[in-house]
Amino acid sequence: MSPALSVGEVVTERTVHLTRESLVRYAGASGDFNPIHYRDDVAERVGLPGVLAHGMLTMGLSVQAIVPWLGDAGRIVEYGVRFTRPVVVDPEGGADVHVSAKVGAVDAETARIDLTVTHAGTTVLGKAQVRVRLA
Repeated sequence: MSPALSVGEVVTERTVHLTRESLVRYAGASGDFNPIHYRDDVAERVGLPGVLAHGMLTMGLSVQAIVPWLGDAGRIVEYGVRFTRPVVVDPEGGADVHVSAKVGAVDAETARIDLTVTHAGTTVLGKAQVRVRLA
């Protein structure tokens, strides 16, 4: 992490590729076996545009983007998002989720890192903010 942070500074960017296999693995790890996360017929029946990535998976992979920059995940003191759009995971091509992390505010002890999380050019997490303890 930089010794002096500037508001507006991009601290990291990351793109994560999700596949249907990623969703099945996450379902097993989380215990969330809702079929909208792995069955096209169920997703279609309930009016969804396709199989969706778990919201918590999207949230988790987004905050993970700043951990290498931080050096210690234990410095994260608060994290919150609003789920604004789903991540549709194509059965053949999967889905790419892009995360850009920018310094939103800095005070004497903490910094607020604002995450911009997009899929297919659309923001999927709104007001995604991480408060981190400064070194």
